[in-house]
Amino acid sequence: MWLRIDNDHVIETHYCQPGAKGITINTSQGQVFIDFNKLQTLTAALKVQRLSFLPQGQTEEMGWYFRDDQLWCEYGSQSSSLVASSVSSKDIEQHFSMNPHGSLRFTVGLTSYLLDFSTMTQTNVITGLCRNIRRRPKLSSIGKGFHPTPVLPTVSPFQLPKECYKWEFMGDEGQWIEYQAHICSFDSAAIEKQYQQNHQGQLHFWINTFSYILDFSKMCQTNMKIGTTRSVRRIKQSSSSAASPRWQFLDVDGMWKDYSKGRHQCSISSQDIEHQFQLNPSGVMKFNTMKFCYELNFSAMTQRNLSTNTTRSVRRRQQ
Repeated sequence: MWLRIDNDHVIETHYCQPGAKGITINTSQGQVFIDFNKLQTLTAALKVQRLSFLPQGQTEEMGWYFRDDQLWCEYGSQSSSLVASSVSSKDIEQHFSMNPHGSLRFTVGLTSYLLDFSTMTQTNVITGLCRNIRRRPKLSSIGKGFHPTPVLPTVSPFQLPKECYKWEFMGDEGQWIEYQAHICSFDSAAIEKQYQQNHQGQLHFWINTFSYILDFSKMCQTNMKIGTTRSVRRIKQSSSSAASPRWQFLDVDGMWKDYSKGRHQCSISSQDIEHQFQLNPSGVMKFNTMKFCYELNFSAMTQRNLSTNTTRSVRRRQQ
């Protein structure tokens, strides 16, 4: 019997990122890892499927990506070597739909490549160098009716109390990062629920393959394998902050992060973006960080690096 997971948009958001190999979810049967490349679990008896429900005549927008020496890059955009391929995701998807087991030849500069759909690899015709490729839906498709539908039920997310609190840990760059469900086995709401039950207790959770203990009395988290300890904080969400939307981008590590003028010397904050958005919800705005210039597109809800053409998803989140 196929059972739907509540809040499956969290899985879908993670699945749309080309660098994501999979996700671990909490279920009534314990933790289950979903492999995004094979769309399988690690247990043969437990199956998973992703269904999309689209209006008649509407097609799902797919992105095709290859891994260069540094990043997952979409076809048609510039790689880290600043050279763009002669085919786009749309071109590749068209050939793939005609023959899912076929191949496609294309060029990057003066170099020819062979893209093999059956093995999902890209081969340099001259040197023979082979790279993996991935086909993932575009994140902008979320909200248009896509529902990944695994066989496994999940524990429903806890609801925050009327007085809302956010739980964060100190990241490697000295920035506070919120616990999020698509990365961690507990999000802010679930942690707050456990905290309300025992202010002096501990919480055991997972991030990928690492196990952690969150100590409420000491307000810290400890990696149970390597012993690394990080500070943790609990912040009350005031009514004023709840009224002001937060603007976030999906970083390379798969986590949503706030725009902040203190982060990499970014020239804008969430408040700056919200002000511009109110003036023109369909417009664009440009900003800078310490190294790059970017364009924020409100219609597409994307952020584009004007030097590398790398595009990241953006969201406007009501507190």
